[in-house]
Amino acid sequence: MTKFREFSRHVLGEGYSKWILLLPSLILLAFFAVPLIALIYRSIGPDFFANTLSRQAFQALKLSLVTSSITTILAVIFGTPMAYLLARGKFKRKAWMELILDLPIVLPPSVAGLALLAAFGRRGLIGAYLNEIGISIPFTTAAVIMAQMFVAAPLHVRSARIGFAHIDKQLEEAAYVEGANQWQLFHEVMIPIAIRALASGAILTWTRALGEFGATILFAGNLEGVTQTMPVAIYIGFERNLGVALALSVLLIFVSVVLLMITKQLDKEEE
Repeated sequence: MTKFREFSRHVLGEGYSKWILLLPSLILLAFFAVPLIALIYRSIGPDFFANTLSRQAFQALKLSLVTSSITTILAVIFGTPMAYLLARGKFKRKAWMELILDLPIVLPPSVAGLALLAAFGRRGLIGAYLNEIGISIPFTTAAVIMAQMFVAAPLHVRSARIGFAHIDKQLEEAAYVEGANQWQLFHEVMIPIAIRALASGAILTWTRALGEFGATILFAGNLEGVTQTMPVAIYIGFERNLGVALALSVLLIFVSVVLLMITKQLDKEEE
């Protein structure tokens, strides 16, 4: 081993130690980059714009943008107060609440879809009662939003919780001294300070909702114009129309890159 190190230093010179870190990093980067480059290269062709502007692609893109936007809004409305309570509150069973909220992040999407069916399906724990009064959720656009909400909203809660947790405790105490109530503290002090973390969490939620597939296909199905989102259309297009699948994949990559760049910029500003 010692001789190998001496030989490596002799061949690579002073940059030997740098290559130890750089080489595996470049291999991993290439592993991620090459498939994306290959996908974009394969999709570019004379039929690219025709496939991108096709009826199926347009409906899938429209549905994905609408449902993911609604999901993000709901995640912000319901997830921000929850994140604040988890970050600043002190109560029993807090660790269990955090576990339940974080669990959808690590669960396989197929498990999430089955869980939603078990709860809100026609014979589900809650869905059976809803079905009696004429409300059926599965295989509707509402089911798409619920599937996206289940897997994506925890990302906003997690990011917002970190943002609220990093706020100086003295600011909270000073607000109470000035006579602020709990709502004023939350609305006028905490949210403005943690706004970048909230925005970052919302963007991550939107990106994750755009790419949601597993829970959607199980709980919402594949109805064109109703539940067929971009990931579902890509899956179906792989069997029926590969050109549409490739075009939608490139569109999804482009949107995701833009959203992630915005998130990175917010992180830089926060630093």
